[in-house]
Amino acid sequence: MAERKQSRSRKRTAKPKKKSPLAALLKRKRVDFRPDKQAVNWTRKFHITRAQRDTLLKWGGYILLCILLLVIQDVIMSRISLFGTTTDLMASVILLITVMEGISSGSLFVMLASLLYYFSGSAPGPYCVALMTVLGIGACIFRQLYWHRSRGSIVLCAGVALMLYEMITFGIGIFVGLTYWGRITAFAFTGLISWVIMLLLYPLIHFLGQIGGNTWKE
Repeated sequence: MAERKQSRSRKRTAKPKKKSPLAALLKRKRVDFRPDKQAVNWTRKFHITRAQRDTLLKWGGYILLCILLLVIQDVIMSRISLFGTTTDLMASVILLITVMEGISSGSLFVMLASLLYYFSGSAPGPYCVALMTVLGIGACIFRQLYWHRSRGSIVLCAGVALMLYEMITFGIGIFVGLTYWGRITAFAFTGLISWVIMLLLYPLIHFLGQIGGNTWKE
C-alpha cells in the first residue's frame, strides 16, 4: 500500500513535459501569420486597357458625329433649298466611315448605322438598311481590290456609292408612286452636294479613325 501511495504522489508531482522549441515556433507562426481576407475589388472588374479605351473613343466619336449630322439634317438642312434640293448628311457620313474603316469593321458599322438611321424616323424607308449595307460593303471591296488607301480613293468610292444610293432611292420612289420623273435632277443634285460635303467631313472622320492607331492591313 505504501508503494502505491508513493507512486501516485510521484505522478501528481511529476513536472509537465517541455515542448520543443521547433514546435513552439511553428505554433507561433500559425497564429501570427494568418492569411488576410481577400477583399473584393469591384474596380478591377471594370478595368479596361488603353487599346480598349481608344476603341471606345473612336466608335463613340463616330456615333456622336452621326447623331449630330442627323440633327443638323432634320432641323437645319431640311429647311434650306440648294438648287431646289437639300443634302443627305446621314448617307454621306455612314458611307464615308464604312469605306474608311474597310470591310472588316465597316460592314458591321454600316449595318448598325443604317438601322439607327431607319429607326430615327428620318430615313426614306426600311429598304435603306439593305441598300446602304450592300452599297457600303461593295464600295469597300472595290476600293481594297483595285486602289491603295488614300483620301482620293476613299472619297471617290464612297461618293459613287452615295450617287447609286440616291438614284436607286429615286427609282424606288417612282415605283411606289412617291415621286415623279421630273425630280431626277433634284436627286442627282442631292448626291453631288452630299459628295462635296464628304470632302469637308473627311478630315474629321480621318482624325477619329486614327485614335488608337490603325488596325487595318493591306
